[in-house]
Amino acid sequence: MAAPRVLILRAPGTNCDEETAYAFELAGAQAERVHVNRLIENPALAARFQILCVPGGFSYGDDIAAGRILAGRMQRHLATMVQDFCGENENRLMLGICNGMQVLMRLGVLSSGLENETPTTLTWNHHGRFEDRWVHLRVDPQTDCVFLQGIAQMYLPMAHAEGRFVTASDSIREQLRADGRLALRYCDAAGTLSEEPFAFPVNPNGSEANVAGVCDATGRVFGLMPHPERHIDPTHHPYWTRRATPPESGEGLQMFRNAVEFFA
Repeated sequence: MAAPRVLILRAPGTNCDEETAYAFELAGAQAERVHVNRLIENPALAARFQILCVPGGFSYGDDIAAGRILAGRMQRHLATMVQDFCGENENRLMLGICNGMQVLMRLGVLSSGLENETPTTLTWNHHGRFEDRWVHLRVDPQTDCVFLQGIAQMYLPMAHAEGRFVTASDSIREQLRADGRLALRYCDAAGTLSEEPFAFPVNPNGSEANVAGVCDATGRVFGLMPHPERHIDPTHHPYWTRRATPPESGEGLQMFRNAVEFFA
């Protein structure tokens, strides 16, 4: 079977598109970086791809709010394309990393099916500043997220100022939890979730329920704030020289392999 094709969406301020394309290619996909203006001029280009990925960076300088301008342009000009990638009957995947998750959150594709005009959002980190560090992450064992299948824990870098996940009500948060949509959470090195609401640095941004990543009801649309493309090689690990037996690959690579294997 031919390798799945990945559309890596570029925009002014995006700065992780090359690394993300390389990660998908290393996993066996064919990746192409496409500027949002090119897609707006010719939306039919998207029909060639099976995976849409919105990578990290600071799209449009994060003016107004992180990811809002790019999300607004996509909503206005590329709404049909977005629906084609996240529709229930489509054999396609969508991934948003860091700024990409912020874009997907503004588009509403991560909170589809919930009763509320704005059921979930990403806002400023609880301590009010940009945070750049490595974090331990635990995958919800009941999640159907395609990108996280077979993964129990990961250690990935994160770098953001607006990554704090909040919900409009406790009932919405519990519904997402029960449905396995709170797919990825910040934890300690042992995989334990903090019971405290703002347990810095284990929960680096104060996200409700320690949430680091959310998927839609189908498990095919996923957004996460940490950067898997920045840990695809063992030498990316901050302590790689001290590890007695380094693994064959970095812990983030399996996410991209899962996306490729979905089409096998």
